[in-house]
Amino acid sequence: MGTPELISPRSPRVTAARRLAKRAFRGKERRFIAEGPQAVREAAAHRGDGGEPTLIELFTTVEAAERYADIVDAARATGARVHLAPDSVLAEVSQTVTPQGLLGVCRFLDSPFEEILRARPRLVAVLAHVRDPGNAGTVLRCADAAGADAVVLTDASVDLYNPKSVRASVGSLFHLPVAVGVPVEQAVQGLRDAGVRILAADGAGEDDLDDELDAGTMGGPTAWVFGNEAWGLPAETRALADAVVRVPIHGKAESLNLATAAAVCLYASARAQRVRGTC
Repeated sequence: MGTPELISPRSPRVTAARRLAKRAFRGKERRFIAEGPQAVREAAAHRGDGGEPTLIELFTTVEAAERYADIVDAARATGARVHLAPDSVLAEVSQTVTPQGLLGVCRFLDSPFEEILRARPRLVAVLAHVRDPGNAGTVLRCADAAGADAVVLTDASVDLYNPKSVRASVGSLFHLPVAVGVPVEQAVQGLRDAGVRILAADGAGEDDLDDELDAGTMGGPTAWVFGNEAWGLPAETRALADAVVRVPIHGKAESLNLATAAAVCLYASARAQRVRGTC
């Protein structure tokens, strides 16, 4: 990298990046922050629908630039501007207590809901009324790991680009299509019209996940609707589903948290679909 001058904390580039901590500025600029080597690596590899690089800028400390030279090279290869920055700049822009030395400024990458429907998805996670950004990012990561085709965040859910959501996704944000701001009624109806069965996950559901698996009803295209962390899904949202399914509690635990329940449901569907595909 040579020895370029470190960027000043008073630089307009630093000021612009710092403002992205606020949702209003993220929406206005259609940019967000990705922190850490995993997220920045995935951002550098990602392209938008038009082929444009998702990563716009990279701030890196000298130590991180040496440790993650491959990531810095990948960022440069996309045309992203790379800024060497002192630790104080990363600490000022970062939303973490201990920054990891790499911070990327990225373009928004959400997909139109209509494009997701046109792709005829077989497994979708719909986040309805999910307000905790860490949970939203973790469910997105679970959906990615289970091989889901898409994630939909309704207009009642948290901002996809909240720094905590981005961190909790651990790079999965860059792996699969995500639609945002879709009213839950529109999401359900659109998916149903596309031939997708709608299952609402709820601890008080009338149907048991084990029974659904035993009955062989989960091998087709499926969308799981997940609700709020504290109070689950409202009655009007449950009424939209083809079935309201609970994850059985075989031990003495009072309940499962949102991300754990989502992982169980998504993997159950993924397994059922693979089995059906081999028959």
